[in-house]
Amino acid sequence: MDGTRTRKEEAKAEEEEEKTTEGEVVHLRREIGLLPAVCFIIGTVVGSGIFIAPKGVLVNSGSVGLSLLVWLLCGVLSLCGALCYAELGTTFTKSGGHYTYLLETLGPLPAFLRLWSECLFIRPAVTSYVALAFGRYVVEPFYAPCVAPAPLIKLVSVLGLSECAFPLVPTPAPHRHGVFCSGLSFAAFVVAVNCWSVTLASRTQIALTFVKMFALVLIIVPGVIALAKGKTQSFQNGFEVDSLTLHRLPLAFYNGLYAYGGWFYLNYITEEVINPNRNIPLAIIFSIVTVTVCYVLVNVAYFAVMTPAELLLSDAVAVTFANRALQGMAPVIPFLVAVSCLGALNGGIFGSPRMLFVGAREGHWPQIFSMIHIRRRTPLPAVLFLYPLMVLVLTTGEIYQLINFVSFSRWFFIALATLGLIVHRRRFPDHLRPFKVPLAVAGTFTVVCFFIVGLSLYSDPWNTGISCALTLTGIPVYYVTVHRYRLPRRLRRSFDYCSKQLQILLEVTQQEVKTF
Repeated sequence: MDGTRTRKEEAKAEEEEEKTTEGEVVHLRREIGLLPAVCFIIGTVVGSGIFIAPKGVLVNSGSVGLSLLVWLLCGVLSLCGALCYAELGTTFTKSGGHYTYLLETLGPLPAFLRLWSECLFIRPAVTSYVALAFGRYVVEPFYAPCVAPAPLIKLVSVLGLSECAFPLVPTPAPHRHGVFCSGLSFAAFVVAVNCWSVTLASRTQIALTFVKMFALVLIIVPGVIALAKGKTQSFQNGFEVDSLTLHRLPLAFYNGLYAYGGWFYLNYITEEVINPNRNIPLAIIFSIVTVTVCYVLVNVAYFAVMTPAELLLSDAVAVTFANRALQGMAPVIPFLVAVSCLGALNGGIFGSPRMLFVGAREGHWPQIFSMIHIRRRTPLPAVLFLYPLMVLVLTTGEIYQLINFVSFSRWFFIALATLGLIVHRRRFPDHLRPFKVPLAVAGTFTVVCFFIVGLSLYSDPWNTGISCALTLTGIPVYYVTVHRYRLPRRLRRSFDYCSKQLQILLEVTQQEVKTF
């Protein structure tokens, strides 16, 4: 009896010792459950897009009916892509998203090019147009009905991005009184949160997601009421064939897909999701269906309250909508849009550094980026690296140019990743796949993505051409720094010295436990 009790006590002591050791070991922990996962996707997808993209979709589709169809098809296309990524995320349990899937299915060169383009321009540009949307919605109400000056919008965006308070904004009549815009610790605040704690970042995302869903409901309800009162003028002759321009249709899809962008961010943090085989598919399906329904209803509400001409003249659609349908609450809308942008930025800065983290762990990026803080258990170097690039790109771009500029490379690599899924299915049919998407869905999604990417080279050759050229600059970098590593010895020594000093300064180290 005593011997049995002793063995039980020893087993319990060993279990407690293992838990204590695990708590002390430096590694990324699984702290993202189903609710945080759903809020992570919805909170990242619902950002500035639904408040900025309706104008781009309408002007490139040519009619109200076709623009609503584009919004619906973009939701269906995003759901198909999300299902493909649900299979990839449960098949390959590493974090890193696109990079990991390209590495596992198509090889190191496509994976490195995705990592290269993410750092060089995709993540900085994505953050820039979210910040520009923030700046536009902060400035626009003070200049209505006049057009807000573009330099001021960029200035406010930079100030918001750089954790600076912007003082009194001079406004023309009838807004002569000074308006003190409360300083928002925009990207810097989000960077600080993601450096501090994974749990804090996920809780912040949950709170911001509920706020932005309230903003969408605040738009949908007055639209439904307007429709009930018979305001359907915008929907009469909704499909005007004469105004349809096929060569600009891909740009309409780019604007719509930009608003849905973010459905793949959960795959960046697979190693931190609790029970990923269950939670990733459930979170993806529920989130994208919810967002699609809300987006279509929001656009219906826009057209119920505004005419297409009014929507095209507005650079801040939600502000114009609020001035007509929510006159008493109109000042609240810019605040809610700013919070919505903050949530999208939090999701992006939470997920994107994990790609750099995994890339460095695989030897495709400097090793300093594969390290995590010894106490906070966050990939601190990867998070901090992206911030100055965001500020740099912000000062040079315009929202709709940035959307076309980023979308080419982003959707090209998404198409490659789902093509890799099909290739991997054929090469390794017996590989364990906890979640399996129908092959027809994966094939259709891949073909549509390649078609949109190819046609966009004709629709907007300048921005998409630059995006393509910048992506291809990664090829020589890959062969010099990764494939053969031909850097001069002196340069290597200098780089190693800087890495060691940064490691000491930031208090970071390599993971001590394999988390995939």
